[in-house]
Amino acid sequence: MTGLSIFRIGGEAAGEKAPAGALRLAPVRFLPRGMSVAERKKRNLFDVWLPLLAPSKELLSSATPGKFDDKSWARFAARYAKEFAASAEKREALKLVALLARDGKVSLGCYCADEIAATAPCSWRWSKKRRRKSNAFARC
Repeated sequence: MTGLSIFRIGGEAAGEKAPAGALRLAPVRFLPRGMSVAERKKRNLFDVWLPLLAPSKELLSSATPGKFDDKSWARFAARYAKEFAASAEKREALKLVALLARDGKVSLGCYCADEIAATAPCSWRWSKKRRRKSNAFARC
């Protein structure tokens, strides 16, 4: 099976883990707080940290944790999409993720317990749309 999935960074429950054999990407702005590099490596939380795909510090600071309703989530997602539209580096990194997912398993991680409040689903949806437009990759 190929494609994209979402996992919770540090999640222990079966539904929170990345599929076996998946490349685990962490498109998060910050590394886990209070955890040493040695502890992070020991716990094997993810394979690659990709802060380039995370929302900006400014956008993250504008969000109120635990206070996401449909309207505020839509506003956050729209601002996140604008950040991608304004950055060739972000768009190209997302293309790479989409291409990797086309030929193998890729899992995007987040810290959120609630998928609706996670930023990984935004990246996942955008990657999924890009994968469907296979002609978009013909010139890569």
